[in-house]
Amino acid sequence: MASPAPSASTPNGPSIWGVSDGRAGNAAQVRAVMRALASPGRWMQIAHIAGEGHHEAPITLSPRAPWTLLPGSNWPLPLRALPAEERTLFQPPWPDVWIAAGRRSAPYTRLIRDLSGGKTLTVQILDPKTDPENFDLLVVPEHDGLTGANVIQTVGSPSHFAPDDIEAAGQAFADLADEAGQSCIVILGGDSRAHTFTEEAANHLASQLETLAQQKWRLRITTSRRTPVPVIAKMRALADRIGARFWAGPEDGANPYLAWLIYSDAAIVTEDSANMLSDAAWHGLPVHIARLKGSSPKFDRLHESLIARGCARWFEGELDLWTYPPLREAARVADAIVARLLERHPQPAMKGEQEQSVVLPDWLE
Repeated sequence: MASPAPSASTPNGPSIWGVSDGRAGNAAQVRAVMRALASPGRWMQIAHIAGEGHHEAPITLSPRAPWTLLPGSNWPLPLRALPAEERTLFQPPWPDVWIAAGRRSAPYTRLIRDLSGGKTLTVQILDPKTDPENFDLLVVPEHDGLTGANVIQTVGSPSHFAPDDIEAAGQAFADLADEAGQSCIVILGGDSRAHTFTEEAANHLASQLETLAQQKWRLRITTSRRTPVPVIAKMRALADRIGARFWAGPEDGANPYLAWLIYSDAAIVTEDSANMLSDAAWHGLPVHIARLKGSSPKFDRLHESLIARGCARWFEGELDLWTYPPLREAARVADAIVARLLERHPQPAMKGEQEQSVVLPDWLE
């Protein structure tokens, strides 16, 4: 895949490259941090930085075997692992900020810091299984148990939804605003290394959803790329039978995911996805975690951290409503990036003033 060409400069603010290994979950976390960083309140603080070589579009790197069979810390000549067209990315002007996610992107995060002579602030999301000192900031879930002076621990995954996107989704699905009370988004994951969406798990969840529909809950069921086809078919038939809304792809119309998050009172989310659980918690929805087959110590700790934070409870067939401060971890990561950038690029004092600080209006914070 060819890398998108950079623009010559950014009119205001630092140049940023957002990088992933192409996996949807990793790319989503990079986008979340980039969008949080671009919020008006944060961007005003770093708009004085004259960035060059900005990449507006996300960058996907696709290293190949045998490199991918080795730990990232042991990759010799990592550029050789990339297709020729992707190697052309690695030339100046270097970005002010590099934000990457996924173990296979970590060797390039380290490389870009070396190539830029330390000019680029490197941010690596998810545990790369290498020395944290290879990066300026390392963002990992709390349940990974990784610590360090440059490590930011998050509860769940960094999620972020920009105000413009929320407004657009709200307008596109404004009819949902009339469905007030007892509405629930049901977010279905699928098979992974730790979990399997078995027929038994699907039947059990379908039975629970049917009972909720009989209790007058308005259900909005959406699937993911990993949801097995038989489960999609079962849930589609269930939705038709109980009068629930259902979306599994473009054949069902425009994607209502964000609108359903906005207009729902509660969420049921399968246990297999940190991103999906965190999306619901970003909106402050009472998150009910639905069990699948399988487990892992890492996911057990994820669930425990969300429950301890007050975001989630296990789904036992009933829906409860409770409140908690929405989970805004991408914003916390973006604040740390802003702080590091200001250390490197202090805001210039205004003419005639000895000291200058930026005081943002409430609506920008």
